[in-house]
Amino acid sequence: MAEPKAKAPTLAEVKGWAATVSVPQAAIAIGCSQSQLYALIKRGEAPVKTLSYGRRHVVITNSLIALLEGA
Repeated sequence: MAEPKAKAPTLAEVKGWAATVSVPQAAIAIGCSQSQLYALIKRGEAPVKTLSYGRRHVVITNSLIALLEGA
Protein backbone atom coordinates (compact mmCIF):
# COMPACT_ATOMS: atom_id res chain seq x y z
CA MET A 1 0.00 0.00 0.00
CA ALA A 2 1.40 3.43 -0.96
CA GLU A 3 2.23 5.92 1.76
CA PRO A 4 0.00 8.99 1.91
CA LYS A 5 1.42 11.99 0.12
CA ALA A 6 2.62 14.74 2.46
CA LYS A 7 0.66 17.99 2.31
CA ALA A 8 2.58 20.83 0.69
CA PRO A 9 3.25 23.72 3.07
CA THR A 10 1.93 27.20 2.43
CA LEU A 11 4.32 29.97 1.43
CA ALA A 12 3.79 31.54 4.86
CA GLU A 13 4.85 28.28 6.51
CA VAL A 14 7.97 28.02 4.34
CA LYS A 15 8.90 31.59 5.26
CA GLY A 16 8.96 30.44 8.90
CA TRP A 17 11.38 27.57 8.26
CA ALA A 18 15.04 27.54 9.31
CA ALA A 19 17.73 28.99 7.01
CA THR A 20 18.26 25.56 5.44
CA VAL A 21 16.00 22.54 5.09
CA SER A 22 16.39 18.94 4.06
CA VAL A 23 16.00 17.86 0.47
CA PRO A 24 12.89 15.75 1.26
CA GLN A 25 11.26 18.74 2.97
CA ALA A 26 12.08 21.04 0.05
CA ALA A 27 10.79 18.46 -2.43
CA ILE A 28 7.41 18.43 -0.70
CA ALA A 29 7.25 22.22 -0.89
CA ILE A 30 8.16 22.20 -4.60
CA GLY A 31 5.80 19.35 -5.41
CA CYS A 32 8.29 16.80 -6.69
CA SER A 33 9.73 13.57 -5.32
CA GLN A 34 12.84 13.66 -3.23
CA SER A 35 14.60 11.31 -5.67
CA GLN A 36 13.81 13.72 -8.51
CA LEU A 37 15.21 16.67 -6.55
CA TYR A 38 18.32 14.69 -5.57
CA ALA A 39 18.88 13.85 -9.26
CA LEU A 40 18.58 17.52 -10.22
CA ILE A 41 21.07 18.47 -7.50
CA LYS A 42 23.51 15.80 -8.66
CA ARG A 43 23.32 17.15 -12.25
CA GLY A 44 23.67 20.77 -11.08
CA GLU A 45 20.17 21.58 -12.40
CA ALA A 46 18.26 22.10 -9.14
CA PRO A 47 15.79 25.01 -9.20
CA VAL A 48 16.99 25.96 -5.70
CA LYS A 49 20.38 26.73 -4.17
CA THR A 50 21.90 23.97 -2.10
CA LEU A 51 24.84 23.43 0.20
CA SER A 52 26.76 20.16 0.17
CA TYR A 53 28.47 18.62 3.14
CA GLY A 54 30.17 15.55 1.73
CA ARG A 55 27.29 13.42 0.46
CA ARG A 56 24.68 15.38 2.43
CA HIS A 57 22.77 18.23 0.79
CA VAL A 58 20.55 20.93 2.27
CA VAL A 59 18.40 23.48 0.49
CA ILE A 60 18.73 27.21 1.23
CA THR A 61 15.26 28.30 2.31
CA ASN A 62 15.50 31.78 0.75
CA SER A 63 16.04 30.24 -2.69
CA LEU A 64 13.06 27.95 -2.09
CA ILE A 65 10.93 30.97 -1.18
CA ALA A 66 12.07 32.83 -4.31
CA LEU A 67 11.11 29.81 -6.44
CA LEU A 68 7.71 29.51 -4.83
CA GLU A 69 7.06 33.24 -5.24
CA GLY A 70 7.95 32.98 -8.91
CA ALA A 71 10.82 35.44 -8.62
